[in-house]
Amino acid sequence: MIHQTFELTLDEMVHGGNTLGRHAGRAIFVPYTIPGERITARIVDDHSRYAFAEGVTLLEPSPDRVPPRCPHFGPGRCGGCHFQHIDYAAQPGFKRDVVIDQFKRIGGFKTPVVRPTIPSPDAWAYRAHATFHVDEAGSLCFVGTDDKTLIPIDECHIIRPELIELLDQIDFDIPDLERVRLQIGSEGDLMIILSTRNDDAPELEVNLPVSVNFLLSDNEPVNLIGSSHTVYVVGGRRFRVTAGGFFQVNLPQAKTLVDLVLEKLDLRGEETVLDLYAGVGLFTAFIAEQAALVTSIESYPPAVTDADTNLADLDNVDLVEGSVEAVLPDLQGPYDAAVLDPPRSGIKPYALDALDALGPRTIVYVSCEPSTLARDAKRLNKKGYRLIDVQPVDMFPQTYHIECVAHFAR
Repeated sequence: MIHQTFELTLDEMVHGGNTLGRHAGRAIFVPYTIPGERITARIVDDHSRYAFAEGVTLLEPSPDRVPPRCPHFGPGRCGGCHFQHIDYAAQPGFKRDVVIDQFKRIGGFKTPVVRPTIPSPDAWAYRAHATFHVDEAGSLCFVGTDDKTLIPIDECHIIRPELIELLDQIDFDIPDLERVRLQIGSEGDLMIILSTRNDDAPELEVNLPVSVNFLLSDNEPVNLIGSSHTVYVVGGRRFRVTAGGFFQVNLPQAKTLVDLVLEKLDLRGEETVLDLYAGVGLFTAFIAEQAALVTSIESYPPAVTDADTNLADLDNVDLVEGSVEAVLPDLQGPYDAAVLDPPRSGIKPYALDALDALGPRTIVYVSCEPSTLARDAKRLNKKGYRLIDVQPVDMFPQTYHIECVAHFAR
C-alpha cells in the first residue's frame, strides 16, 4: 500500500496543518491540501488504523488554493509555514474549525461556542522576531518539515522586511554557533541574540546599527554590544523586553489580545486579579488600570526585572517571582478573577487545583495550543467553571498555529 496511489477526497482541516480524508475505512492525513479537494495520494507513513500520505496529483483544486509566495515552502522544505497554498481570506475559518474540533474531541464539549477567528491585519511580514539555526556550513536555517533537517534561508515572507535586510548583512565566523535570533522593536531598534553549543561568549565587532546579546544555555542573557533589551509599544505603553524574554511576534494582534482579556474580565475597579505566567507585564499593565490589585506571577528573572520597569507607574501591582506551580499554593485568596497565559503544555493539574482554591469567579485563559487548552477547559468544567466562549485570534498567518482567548465563569 505504501507505493500505491489512490483517489482521496479531503474533508476537514485538522490540528497540525494536515487535511483529513478517509479511504478504505481509515483516516488519511495529507499536508498542503485543502478541505473539498480531490487528489491522488500515496501513503508515506502507515499506522494501520490511520496513515499519513502525500499528494501526487491534484484532481479538483479548491477555489481557496493560491500559488505560495516562498520558494522554501512545500514538502521536504522549510517547516515554518503550512498554509501558503491557502488564500488568507480562508485561513481564519479553517483555524476556527480546528478549535471547534479540539474542544469537542479533547474537551468533551458538545456545542462549544467558538467565535469567528479574528484575522491578522497583516497576512505577511508580521513577525517581529525569528530564530535561525546554524548548519555545519555556517548558514542560517529554519528547521525543515521533518523537524530535523536544517534548510538554509535566503528569503522569508512572514518576518519583517527589516529582519530580512539584517539577515543579508550579517556574516559571523563564530565557533560552535548554534542559533541566531533577529528581532526588531516598535521604534526600529534591531537586535541579534547569539547562542553557542559551548556557552562561550564570542568576541566580535559589528559595523551595523544593532545591539548584540549572548544567551547561555540556561537562558541567562549576556550583553555584548549596545542595549540589553528591545522596546515594544502596545496600546500606547512601552514594554522593555530583555534578550531571551518572551513577547508576542505579531504586535497589532498583541493589542487585540489585551482588548479581549479586558472585555472578558469586565472589571469595575474593585477587583483583585491574578495574572499568571505574566512575562514582562503585558496584561498586568492594562488590568491594573481597571482593577484594585493585580498579583503578577512570572518565573523568568529577567522578565520580572523588565516588568518592574514596565509597571513602575502603577502602585496596585504585586510582582511575584517564581513558578505558578510553586507560588499559587502559598497565596491567600480569594481573588475575583484570574488571567493565565501558560506555555504550550498548559497548566499542571495541581496548579489548577490551587487556582480553583483561590476562588476566582472569572478565568480568562490565553493559549497558543488548542489541544492543551481544550484539555484544561475540561478540567475547569469539572471544577464548576462554565465555558462561556472561545475567541480564536490569528497571530500566525500562513501557519497552522492558533492563539485563543477562552472565557470561564464559576
